[in-house]
Amino acid sequence: MDIRSLRYFTETVRLGSFTDAARVLNVTQSTISKMVRQLEDELGEPLLLRDARGLALTDVGNVVHSRGREILLAMEQLHQEVRETQSLARGSLALGMPPMINLLFTEVLKQYRREFPRIDLKLFECTGQEVEQRVASGELAAGMTVLPLEPEEGVANARVAGHRVWAIAPDGSLKGQAETVALRTVAQHPLVLLNDDFALTRLLRRHFARVGLEPKIEAQSGQWDWTVAMARAGMGVALLPEPFVERINTQGLDCRPVSQPDVMWEIALLWNERRRSHALNAWLDLCRASMGGDWPEENEAWAP
Repeated sequence: MDIRSLRYFTETVRLGSFTDAARVLNVTQSTISKMVRQLEDELGEPLLLRDARGLALTDVGNVVHSRGREILLAMEQLHQEVRETQSLARGSLALGMPPMINLLFTEVLKQYRREFPRIDLKLFECTGQEVEQRVASGELAAGMTVLPLEPEEGVANARVAGHRVWAIAPDGSLKGQAETVALRTVAQHPLVLLNDDFALTRLLRRHFARVGLEPKIEAQSGQWDWTVAMARAGMGVALLPEPFVERINTQGLDCRPVSQPDVMWEIALLWNERRRSHALNAWLDLCRASMGGDWPEENEAWAP
């Protein structure tokens, strides 16, 4: 059924005249008559009774008029919602953030909320591995994790930050006066690390294995500040990225970047290309502008 035919028919009924409907719709009277006839032919029933007193609806015409108005109102609502989505006046965005990474995105989240207050922004705190799985499945539109990533079909990523990992120990615990501490030296001490659910710990284990070292892990925690407290108490050496070292009171602590090799905590923003939307495009644009990094070539098919 032609939507335009419905519109011409309902407007004719509202005004009670083909002539008036043609004037309001800015078409000829013959066009109105033709469209109404086509509607009647399609339904196999007359919709209007025409006599000297004007127009009257048949029983079928009453049904078509009533339902036709509902359809036209629904179409108008549809167009309105599309316009609002395109202008970011409505929509939703589901993001996944590991506990240690979320502080790096606080400012860009604040800016996104300020610029697009009507977007329904949903934040899910979960491990980097879980973020990767949920973005790949489409449950989340985008998320953050630690590199390296296992490639997943339909999932794109951009490296947006990189920080050196530092060793944290009580003053005098780390030998030598160098500004850095070698990974082999770190491995000679008991370690207090985050749980294995954290990408940082998996990264550290890979680095130790790569140079043939077996770390002596004294304790593990789900709270980065607790690992610092344990290091301060002399239980072992904590290993954390530089942004976290900047947040602690280093008095009484020996804090140095790990070297030989340098251990880098690299953050990636990842997103599901199949879940691209105006809301997601706005998030990616904002992250690119505020954080920089290494981004793949823009997919023109999804350009706003």
